[in-house]
Amino acid sequence: MQGTSAKTPTAAGEAAAPERPLVKLDAGVMQREGAAAAPQVEPIIELERVSVRYDGKPAVRNVTFDVGSNLITALIGPSGCGKSTLLRCLNRMNDLIPGAVVEGKIRYHGQDIYDPEVDPVELRKLIGMVFQKPNPFPKSIYDNVAYGPRVTGMKGNLDEIVERALRRAALWDEVKDRLKDNAYSLSGGQQQRLCIARCLAVEPEVILMDEPCSALDPISTARIEDLMVELKERYSIVIVTHNMQQAARVSDMTAFLTVESDEHGVRAGELIEFGPTERIFTNPADPRTEAYVTGKMG
Repeated sequence: MQGTSAKTPTAAGEAAAPERPLVKLDAGVMQREGAAAAPQVEPIIELERVSVRYDGKPAVRNVTFDVGSNLITALIGPSGCGKSTLLRCLNRMNDLIPGAVVEGKIRYHGQDIYDPEVDPVELRKLIGMVFQKPNPFPKSIYDNVAYGPRVTGMKGNLDEIVERALRRAALWDEVKDRLKDNAYSLSGGQQQRLCIARCLAVEPEVILMDEPCSALDPISTARIEDLMVELKERYSIVIVTHNMQQAARVSDMTAFLTVESDEHGVRAGELIEFGPTERIFTNPADPRTEAYVTGKMG
């Protein structure tokens, strides 16, 4: 795919990074153990004045920020502010929604992902998605993880690919003796980790997570959160969450969006503030951010 030629993965997260200026980002401290960010981080995805309309109606307006490499970036805000819409823009999932129009620039390793030469299917191999509710295929555990490598013609030993993905998703020890069992036999938390393994099997560089814990119990949620912190050593993660405590625990950077009206009274989601998670939650620059993170609005 010409649009993503800046990265040719040989193993997940192990490609040589293009030479680009480093951007100084402060590390957050309000996180689960192991979640501290590196002092200097290269942006892997850059959003510039991104707007989205559905059948002419604006959903997101003029959003600009960078997604740092090997960081967890959280998108927070009230329902209807466009968090999931924005997330779907990052691997062109909005292409599948009739009437959706994306404006502005989204660059992955400096390449505009909406360039006509970019193959969105190839893009989604590098920028994977984990959805709100676990959605395993009605297949065996093994075949769920092997599905992506098979259909994309990945080279290598398939058994090794499946095991590696399940290990990285912290699921291997629980399923290694039942790989032929139907994926529906797993618990909800296990199914979500299976979906993460399915995403990892095709060796992406970025993982998008749309409220991945909203349908899970607290124990399963904690395991997914721990897993995210582990995964950021190899991958960059963008997560949409309504759980303020979760955003504070696991993310390094936070973007707060809310619905605002323009000069014509047209309402759409706008980015209010973006920065290190610690600052967003303890010393936000905008009173609207403070009102939201303290529960005074939402």
